[in-house]
Amino acid sequence: MPKTCEALFSGIECSIIGNRRVEVSGIAYRSDSVNPGDAFFCIVGLKVDGHSFAQAAIDAGAKVLVVERKVYLADASEVTEVVVSDTRKAMALCAANFYDHPCDSLGLVGITGTNGKTTTTYLVDQIARFAGKKTGIIGTVGVAILENKEKISHTTPESPDLQGILARMRDAGCEVVAMEVSSHALDLERSWGIRFAVSAFTNLSRDHLDYHKTFEAYFEAKARLFSAEYPAKRVIRIDDAWGKELFARCSKAKDAIITTGFAKAADIHPLEVSYGQDSTTLTLEALGKSYHFSYPLVGKFNVDNLMCAFAIGLHLGFEAEGIVEALRAAPSVPGRLERVNAGVESGFSVFVDYAHTPDALEKAIASVKEVSAGNLIVVFGCGGDRDSSKRSIMGRAALRADFAIVTSDNPRSEDPLAIIEDILPGMAGDPSRFTVEPDRRAAIALAISKARAGDSVLIAGKGHEDYQLVGNAILSFDDVAVAKEELQKAF
Repeated sequence: MPKTCEALFSGIECSIIGNRRVEVSGIAYRSDSVNPGDAFFCIVGLKVDGHSFAQAAIDAGAKVLVVERKVYLADASEVTEVVVSDTRKAMALCAANFYDHPCDSLGLVGITGTNGKTTTTYLVDQIARFAGKKTGIIGTVGVAILENKEKISHTTPESPDLQGILARMRDAGCEVVAMEVSSHALDLERSWGIRFAVSAFTNLSRDHLDYHKTFEAYFEAKARLFSAEYPAKRVIRIDDAWGKELFARCSKAKDAIITTGFAKAADIHPLEVSYGQDSTTLTLEALGKSYHFSYPLVGKFNVDNLMCAFAIGLHLGFEAEGIVEALRAAPSVPGRLERVNAGVESGFSVFVDYAHTPDALEKAIASVKEVSAGNLIVVFGCGGDRDSSKRSIMGRAALRADFAIVTSDNPRSEDPLAIIEDILPGMAGDPSRFTVEPDRRAAIALAISKARAGDSVLIAGKGHEDYQLVGNAILSFDDVAVAKEELQKAF
């Protein structure tokens, strides 16, 4: 429903130059997506300045320009200009106004960290559904509104898109929404003005340094979700120094906190864990009470994800016993240690996982080795146009498997062979324990051909993705589907 310019900027510090009563029918931040009647926000981006596209936006029918500095344009006498100090923050707040603050009607959970966000959102969704709530998910795998699923281009969408999704969830009757909050989203104000019921921290390891430049800047971006800018109940894993620092900050602010971790000091921690090939059996202590149960996820890192979801469920007001029952039937998550079922008897297991950071790869390898009787063969690569300094570290991490096959991931604009050359210095210790096969399908086939009874194969890096980015092309490629096809060929 259209809003007047005055209503759109209600509560936002700004200077409106022109008709305050002009109606705004939508919010745009790309000149090529402007519809007649839109407000166009001139975003100062990392590579281009949106003020340069103001004329194109007017030509496309924009009635309001939102700027950080006055612009002078032809044929703009009918256009209202709104001057703000930060167009990104203003866009986020205007989007909330435009969609009538959907967060006010939702129990919104924001989950950040390097690894585990996606799985944790699915576990929170399971807990809420078991309690009879209508739910939604926003994250890397896509958006789920009740039973309807769709893909999105960013883990955390731009603020107008995000508020639009939240509004659709509200209108569909969703009561609990679990949302991944990326460091990019926090730094670029995509989540600005969002009101969370609970914010949760999973962990922090090396990633996105191509954008953040330093580990400290990466941490501070994540830490914003636990600052006074985003008041909420907190869940914090305290097994690493970054979690301990967040806990100290939130304790000083007198936030309501539940801590998780393998350390006994954590409010929720495991007393005993038994890892199986298809499930994990756990005795968990949570706020002084113990619970013994099994759930159909594997690996140590999924214990962390489960504890985080357990704590979120408690903060949302769900009973611990109900949380346990929900987790007994925890869903598998696409591309997260997903076991490939090709309908053949191979005698070995094949897993697909999204692990694309050194820490995530180490944890995925450790988890699969924990449940494997034989050797583990890992297939992995590194993405192009991303932090190149982590590539050799990924190579070193891959050698925790018994044998590694280095291949192409999403090379984007880079030469796949050049990326592989960056990986190999980390694997220099023992050349008999790895090989290079740049063609990803051929690499998966090679791993399957090498596997023997009792072994496991881990295909890492792309997880749920059903495409490969090569140059400007988006090629169809699904690790799970390819692994099924190669297993069926072999057996």
